[in-house]
Amino acid sequence: MKKLLLSAGLGVCLALGACGGSGDGKKKDDVPRVFDPFPSTYAAYPSAPTLITNATVLDGKGGLIEGGSVLIEGGKIMAVGTDLTAPEGAVTVNAAGKWVTPGIIDNHSHLGAYPSPGVDAHGDGNEVSGPVTAEVWVEHSVWPQDPGFTRALAGGITSLQILPGSANLFGGRGVVLKNVPARSVQEMKFPGAPHTLKMACGENPKRVYGYGRGAFPGGAPYSRMGNVAGYRTAWIEATDYKKKWDKFLDGEGEQPARNLELETLAGALNGDILVHMHCYRADEMAVILDLSKEFGYKVASFHHAVEAYKIADKLAEYGTCSSMWADWWGFKMEAYDGIRENIPMVHNAGACAIVHSDSDIGIQRLNQEAAKAWSDGKRAGIDIPIEVAWQWLSLNPAKSLGIEDKTGSLEPGKMADVVVWSANPFSVYAQAEQVYIDGALMYDRNDPAIQPVMDFELGQPGEGDKK
Repeated sequence: MKKLLLSAGLGVCLALGACGGSGDGKKKDDVPRVFDPFPSTYAAYPSAPTLITNATVLDGKGGLIEGGSVLIEGGKIMAVGTDLTAPEGAVTVNAAGKWVTPGIIDNHSHLGAYPSPGVDAHGDGNEVSGPVTAEVWVEHSVWPQDPGFTRALAGGITSLQILPGSANLFGGRGVVLKNVPARSVQEMKFPGAPHTLKMACGENPKRVYGYGRGAFPGGAPYSRMGNVAGYRTAWIEATDYKKKWDKFLDGEGEQPARNLELETLAGALNGDILVHMHCYRADEMAVILDLSKEFGYKVASFHHAVEAYKIADKLAEYGTCSSMWADWWGFKMEAYDGIRENIPMVHNAGACAIVHSDSDIGIQRLNQEAAKAWSDGKRAGIDIPIEVAWQWLSLNPAKSLGIEDKTGSLEPGKMADVVVWSANPFSVYAQAEQVYIDGALMYDRNDPAIQPVMDFELGQPGEGDKK
């Protein structure tokens, strides 16, 4: 009977990332912890061997190659360098005068969950039924037909993280997607990418539930101190939940009841679910660093982080990323101390700097957002080579999402997520001319046949067109 119960509970412990002994002599670490009832069904589009030649290549990890080439085969980067030879039958792209980079990864987007057209019926990014909604998964709100995905593709976006909104202390799970046309979100899910957890501090959660609304007495924050108490209460419950499952799976006690909210939080405590934290002010980020140490989880990235420059040394020491805008500031009090040099100052302190969008418009030109931050740093005396700054758009966001071993740089064996630019991508005049995802040409600015159109954009026939 115990073995049957253990078998029944295995899927739960896998979802928790908290498996104990399996009852058959296996140790805790012997049991795989990857479990997803909504697994990725992503399959790369067909591709042909391709050699891109004569370009200025930014490899995404800090290198620049003049007159460089990138060889793509089987959906992977095969070689990067000079004087590469195309295999027989390969497509050759002469990129003389052009630049080649890894695809851009936006690690903060709400496409699909707040799709276009932006009407109330499409607003599925925030579950405001309570301040702790770790049980919801944003992928269950993502509409693959959002035209924003194809607009982002035209801007060189090859992967992106979709997050719930910031109304909640714990907003739910995020999802990492490949930016390809698909019928379901599962067909877009980045294979092997960890789940993420969206948390929020500051004005948003206290604004949604406080300020006299009183809809959630006894459980809703009205202040920043209420926010922190809410985090701690939830983490205490999750710690207890995880311990009960560990004990049961070690062969002791009764099987605990399953709790979707606590499953997500326990998975974050275990490190299998990556925490992404909406947070503006330096003092609040410092509090969250201490909070994470109290409960033993890790913040993968602070988002927006307009005051990250004030504690860049602490962020570097802790080992977290900051996902930031180039120049958004002052639109609310917690954004008032934002400065244009934030991103280069964080980078210069040795911390992980990322340029993100949080916008269906900004995602279309993230290369220009990075260029603004780079030039602001240069004017302030922080002279970062462009090939190093490109890490803000590819390798660093990949690190924050736990996919840096698969994408984010042009290295042999990695996914062939590649963009050919008409000019230096830090120029306002540069355009993404070709975008490859897993080696497949998904967008070509000069070929309308390779410019995806979403079903919703096709519209309906007029009355005069009906027969």
